[in-house]
Amino acid sequence: QVQLVESGGGLVQPGGSLRLSCAASGNILNIRAMGWYRQAPGKQRELVAAVTSSGSTDYTNSVKGRFTISRDHAKNTVYLQMDSLISEDTAVYICNAQIRRTDDIFYINYWGQGTQVTVSS
Repeated sequence: QVQLVESGGGLVQPGGSLRLSCAASGNILNIRAMGWYRQAPGKQRELVAAVTSSGSTDYTNSVKGRFTISRDHAKNTVYLQMDSLISEDTAVYICNAQIRRTDDIFYINYWGQGTQVTVSS
């Protein structure tokens, strides 16, 4: 009923850039916060960046000044612009959104399938 579909991952050299997109679709009434998590092999999943419905943003310290999160309310889409990438950014990036469906009164956390980002020369 509700899907999050990510795109934009890939292989990039250190210092390069990538832009991730995540589009939510289905019977959506409203979306609160949207965000990006990442999980590297052998590590716990961590929140990379989040943006509220009012546009407030938050970033994990390691990406501040390099990553920018934004959203398009009309398209139910969140973006993650990643610049000055380093090898430590290599991970599966997973989209998250707090969504209220048209047939529900609660907000539920939805997750995308993940997209691989590899930073390597």
